[in-house]
Amino acid sequence: MTHFSSPAHRAMPWAIVVGVVLVALNLRSPIVAPAPVLGPIRDDLGLSSTAAGLLTSLPVLCFAVAGPAASWVIRRLGPDSAVVLTLLGVLLGTVVRSTGPAATVFVGTAVIGVAIMVGNIVVPVLIRRDVPWQRAGMVTGLYTASMNVGSMLTSLGTAPLAAVVGWRWALAVWAVLAAAGVLYWRPLARRARAAAAAAAGPVPQRRERVSPSASRIAWLLLVAFGGQSFAYYAVSAWLPTLLSDTRGLDAAASGGTASLFQIFAVIGAFGVPALASRAPGWVPVALIGACWMAMPIGLLVAPEAYLVWAVVGGVG
Repeated sequence: MTHFSSPAHRAMPWAIVVGVVLVALNLRSPIVAPAPVLGPIRDDLGLSSTAAGLLTSLPVLCFAVAGPAASWVIRRLGPDSAVVLTLLGVLLGTVVRSTGPAATVFVGTAVIGVAIMVGNIVVPVLIRRDVPWQRAGMVTGLYTASMNVGSMLTSLGTAPLAAVVGWRWALAVWAVLAAAGVLYWRPLARRARAAAAAAAGPVPQRRERVSPSASRIAWLLLVAFGGQSFAYYAVSAWLPTLLSDTRGLDAAASGGTASLFQIFAVIGAFGVPALASRAPGWVPVALIGACWMAMPIGLLVAPEAYLVWAVVGGVG
């Protein structure tokens, strides 16, 4: 396996950590942003319920389709340049999604999904490359928490903005987060390319045999990650609409409740690594599973306690 050495990490140790936070703010928020204003989008564009559902699920579909290509892009460009490409894609897709008819909105959404797929893969590569292993858990928790902070901001702010400037501008304004990330990462990527060119030479490759037990674990992790992603994006996309339809909440209130789901996810992001270091491995896994199951069951059995279920699901 190839190991990278980052000049940015040697020169200023926190540069990559700050950069990871800026990227993370853009890896979920563009997907979550339409959920609080899905009703106005559907009415304005004349979308059916199925098409509106596709608007929220299309980025996740792009994750599956673009995954192999994303790995190739990262190998071809290098991790730092791939981050810049991710942020530029989110920026472009956010702008395109906020303009034009339904077809343009779907194109912009697809661009966002492909760009975020690259970011989902490259950020763990950066953490492994630049962060000392003793602090990798803490930085990974910060990365996950930052993704949820970005989602919280869009869940909380999109509906009030839409009430003032319309849903198109309310979605477009979040491009500021991507623009800030581009401005920060471009110098880092330029520096990394220069260092790589200066140190160019044959890199020894070593093939490692994967044991059958490791392969089984990989498949189990694939199922676990897939299930968690399905649950997260389903809740993020439809919780505001569900609360509006079943509890009679307006767009701002339903978006605010959905933001609780994102806020309390920060607790899980930092709590799981801390718990995993002090308890048997099955304890955090069981806790996460219990929280995830409690949320949909709770919304079905006791929907009036939706605030409780949003908090419990967020922690999960």
